[in-house]
Amino acid sequence: MKKFNLVLILFIPVFFGCTQCPKPKSLADEKEKIENVLEKFMIAVENEDYLAIENIWEPGDSTMMLGTDSHERLMGWQKIQNAYKNQFNLISETFVSVQDQYIRVNCSGNTAWFSQRMNYNFIYDSVARSFEGIRFTGVLQKNDSGDWKMVQGHLSLPAHVNIGK
Repeated sequence: MKKFNLVLILFIPVFFGCTQCPKPKSLADEKEKIENVLEKFMIAVENEDYLAIENIWEPGDSTMMLGTDSHERLMGWQKIQNAYKNQFNLISETFVSVQDQYIRVNCSGNTAWFSQRMNYNFIYDSVARSFEGIRFTGVLQKNDSGDWKMVQGHLSLPAHVNIGK
């Protein structure tokens, strides 16, 4: 009987501790915080604000950004930062508009993923340019300080394929 009680005493906290998730209200609060981070990120890109962008990404080598070209697999914050610096040296007057943003938060409230479409307008070589319908997806994690940080991003351009013509 003592063995049964010991097993039961050990089992109850494990069972109930692992199945509890935050209430929907707290997840809604986290989603709003993530929306704010993503908005700050777009504003930082428009303003070419390296410090603000750096504060949004998780530092270190575990972050990853996949660009629109097949060779653009940037591993670690330093490579991501260099890519932004190169981009900002080539373009100016960037304006980004976001549509169809979806954000999901896991039930423990420490990981989130998003997708959005955006139009990216800028000046390159003294000519106004625009990419419409760019898809941007990513993953954010809440760090030990309770801040949401980007840990993975992926940009893709829509393909204009004329199938059947």
